[in-house]
Amino acid sequence: MTNPAPASPSRLPNWRRWLPYLLTAVLVLILILGFLPKPISVETSEVRRGELTVTVMEEGKTRVRHRYLVSPPMNGFLQRIPLRAAAPIVIGKTVLATLQATPSNFLDPRARAQAEAALKSADASVSQRRAQLEGVRSELDLALKEFTRAEKLKVSGAIALAEWDNAASRVSVLRRQLNTAEFGLNVAEFERTQAEAALRQYSTTDGGEPLQILAPVTGVVLNVMEENARTVTAGTTLMEVGDPKDLEAEIELLSSDAVNVKSGAEVSIEQWGGGDPLRGRVSVVEPGAYTKYSALGVEEQRVKVRVDFVDLPEGVLGDRYRVEARIITWSGENVLQVPTGALFRRGREWMAFVVERGRAKATAVQIGHNNGIQAEVISGLNEGQAVVIHPPDSLTEGARVTPRLKR
Repeated sequence: MTNPAPASPSRLPNWRRWLPYLLTAVLVLILILGFLPKPISVETSEVRRGELTVTVMEEGKTRVRHRYLVSPPMNGFLQRIPLRAAAPIVIGKTVLATLQATPSNFLDPRARAQAEAALKSADASVSQRRAQLEGVRSELDLALKEFTRAEKLKVSGAIALAEWDNAASRVSVLRRQLNTAEFGLNVAEFERTQAEAALRQYSTTDGGEPLQILAPVTGVVLNVMEENARTVTAGTTLMEVGDPKDLEAEIELLSSDAVNVKSGAEVSIEQWGGGDPLRGRVSVVEPGAYTKYSALGVEEQRVKVRVDFVDLPEGVLGDRYRVEARIITWSGENVLQVPTGALFRRGREWMAFVVERGRAKATAVQIGHNNGIQAEVISGLNEGQAVVIHPPDSLTEGARVTPRLKR
């Protein structure tokens, strides 16, 4: 019995002849894939539309809006002042200080002439303040009627929300002006009373009765500058009085931020020591700036912005309390916006990486308003596009990426 002859190479199965080539191809492919750059895992977010609000935040302090410095209308001996800070006072009733005029003044024609001139000036001031008060009352009556009509139109949807806000803001401003005018009239009448009392003192020859300085406003004593009994001259500041309910916030902004703040802008008062933020509105942006040095010694130009509280609970804040104010400088609805974390600089242009078909594409972007979290897109991006958030340094144009959507 003979053994069969071995198969010749030409008779081997086809797959065995191609097996070395296949193994070689697979090995080469593995090597190539191993050296190819791996996709970069990146966090992405969509370009979308929505409401965008830009704010500026700065520290400030509260202050009594209408303050009055009490001073004697003539030279004399001041008796010890028993009142202290926080003592309640009533206009025209509470005695703030008692002054005994010096007899040498009674025979001084010059002092008497000055007292007569002061009385005439006080009379003119009272007339002026009363006219201002009547004018503000008339404007407030008209503004209230317009606001009532705006309220009815708002219910029916026949008026824009901005027009209603303007009407409400005008009423608020005029009410504040009315309070200011009433305070000014009270002070003017107080000064006229003091001038009359001083003139009566100069008309006597024996000094007469001591001059009692009565409270010019209803409120509290804020500060007492002169407590002890001593001789004082006319115009010496004795104390400071005011109404603690008449509070406002005084915020010191950088001049570069203040240029974007408008009267009537909404304000959120934060970090005041309580829970929820307090509401307010900008009443005045002072026209002049001043120089202030920061804690690091940097010279800054600051502008004082005064804020009126809206629905301030009674007794929660006092004079000179520290607060932080977040002032709205711009607000828009249906604004195309992109997260600021997706933006980076390339030369003078803003850029962003857009994810298209699994690759990163650098795109120039023109932005508008920016609140530090979101930026308004003027051009360069479309709604719904995915952009890379905080792109790593290794990310380049055309690089493959594995996106994970930011939540």
